[in-house]
Amino acid sequence: MQKYYDSYLSDLREQLFQKIMANDPAFFEGLVVELLLRLGYGHGADAGQVVGRSHDGGIDGVINEDRLGLDKIYIQAKRYDTKQKVGSKDVQAFVGAMMGTNKGVFITTSSFTKAAVAYAESQHEKSISLIDGEMLTKLMVKYGVGIRPIQSFDIYEIDPELFDL
Repeated sequence: MQKYYDSYLSDLREQLFQKIMANDPAFFEGLVVELLLRLGYGHGADAGQVVGRSHDGGIDGVINEDRLGLDKIYIQAKRYDTKQKVGSKDVQAFVGAMMGTNKGVFITTSSFTKAAVAYAESQHEKSISLIDGEMLTKLMVKYGVGIRPIQSFDIYEIDPELFDL
């Protein structure tokens, strides 16, 4: 059963990816803000906002971690084809745009180059999380973003405390 369930989840993640790619970049920016709110970041449903637009300075969204907005998480969202990897220059530009906060999440539908990962890991003043397309769809399924349950099944085992005396 686990093998079939894993295959089902893989297909579901691929369908989510295709839906993401079929929408425009502005949709993607809103999606990643929603995902971070569902992950538990922010103080409430209105704690996140999309701020991305043309020449947005590298920030596509902001999550206010507290009610007064004193602690912020900046978001960069890149809806790229899987063949176009996010490089270290993109991550450097994001870090440079992170004025007023030391926390950032860079989310892409593609993947990151080794140099981009190394650059993010080398940051001592800033904490940068990188989420690639595979992790994105896994998180969407885990936290119910873009999907809804239609049916669930319980799996049972014999209770040994009752039968093994």
